[in-house]
Amino acid sequence: MIAKSKYPISEFDDNRVAKLNPTSFVDRPFETDKLIITFFPEVMERLVSKGNIALERTIRGENPVLIYRFLDDDVLITLGQVGCPACAGNLDLLNAMGITKVMFCGGGGVLDKNIEVGQILVVEGAIRDEGFSYHYIEPSRYIFTNPETTEKITRYLEKNSIPFLRGLTWTTDAIFRETADRIARRKEEGAKIVEMEQAGCIAVSQFRGFEYGALIYGGDDVSQDEWSDRGWRSREGIRYDLVTLCKKLVAIL
Repeated sequence: MIAKSKYPISEFDDNRVAKLNPTSFVDRPFETDKLIITFFPEVMERLVSKGNIALERTIRGENPVLIYRFLDDDVLITLGQVGCPACAGNLDLLNAMGITKVMFCGGGGVLDKNIEVGQILVVEGAIRDEGFSYHYIEPSRYIFTNPETTEKITRYLEKNSIPFLRGLTWTTDAIFRETADRIARRKEEGAKIVEMEQAGCIAVSQFRGFEYGALIYGGDDVSQDEWSDRGWRSREGIRYDLVTLCKKLVAIL
């Protein structure tokens, strides 16, 4: 039943069946339930060139989605698309195809200059400053990852002496509307990094009931008077290591 509201985005409908459902597009499920979503194209290219992964399947459409499989493990990997509708929408489809354990790894803009480039944030939740998640989970300011899943991730990192932060991200739809006042407000609310996918991915995992974890590394700096790129996209070693780490983590979810 739809809850009527002054604003369309607040009209949450708890009917779990839509006119168009991801199951309508599934002809055959994957043989594994484990998936890594990464935003590091150069890492994907490196894995392909070294013969570590091979193309498993292409999901056809206006923007085809390429799914690869690690040749030494029962884990799939795909390059995420920017924004909740693309990334989390594809995640809903992939879940219908049998994926129930997911690790996400990407980068985001830091809201605190003391968060170094490459520092890992274990995502505990997101501030929902986007639209996609409101179609899956009723309106709220925050959305949180499954605490048990998060604990599995942090225990592994602690056991292996991998330094990390834990906390919230700020998920926004509008990269060019990260104003000084918004940044200050989100920082006050507890967000450490700004990105564009987490609220949506967490919402899909809650709605469909599967395991989801995310590692976001500190990238550019939006906390100062002037934006700083900090050369975050050139940190190939960090990015490769993060994918390798997610491969180990998805196995324990």
